[in-house]
Amino acid sequence: MERREALKKIAYLMGGAISATTMGVLFESFTVYDPEKNTYFFSATDEEILAEFSEIILPTTENSPGAKAAGVGAFIPLVIKDCYPPKLQEVFKNGFEDMLAKCKAKFNKEFLSLNSEEKIQLMNELKQQAIDSNKEPSFFMIARDLTILGYFSSEIGCTMAREYLPIPGKYDGSAEYKPGQKAWAT
Repeated sequence: MERREALKKIAYLMGGAISATTMGVLFESFTVYDPEKNTYFFSATDEEILAEFSEIILPTTENSPGAKAAGVGAFIPLVIKDCYPPKLQEVFKNGFEDMLAKCKAKFNKEFLSLNSEEKIQLMNELKQQAIDSNKEPSFFMIARDLTILGYFSSEIGCTMAREYLPIPGKYDGSAEYKPGQKAWAT
């Protein structure tokens, strides 16, 4: 199965957890990588920043590792470059650069130097801006969606954050679901 097909299936299973913009990109707007149109490249530092950003969204818990351990920091730029149309790549890259500039202006620090409290404060501001933008695509919404998609399509997300049977038994369409039980990985 190709990576894009697998991502579409995971996104479909996640339903309402992902915004309409990301669902549209995954189901309709896949682009073919064209170096002349896709001009945004992400450095290793950018991937590290995105890993930290994603860890705020899906942090490590006592039950499972977080988004950073699942490799989401490298997943996000890969999907942005390979799957998103140039307009949304630009929205993402501009929003990413705005977030980095906001760190310097507000905290007089680089993103990776922020403490947890400052990162959460910044995240809340970005989230509020996304809400105020009246459903227009934004860096925060795209990064949040790709964090969720990347995490729950990773080995860690499928085997540690969800119930997992490496060798499934018979199909039981009326299997009992207990309150608080993890969702099943397929």
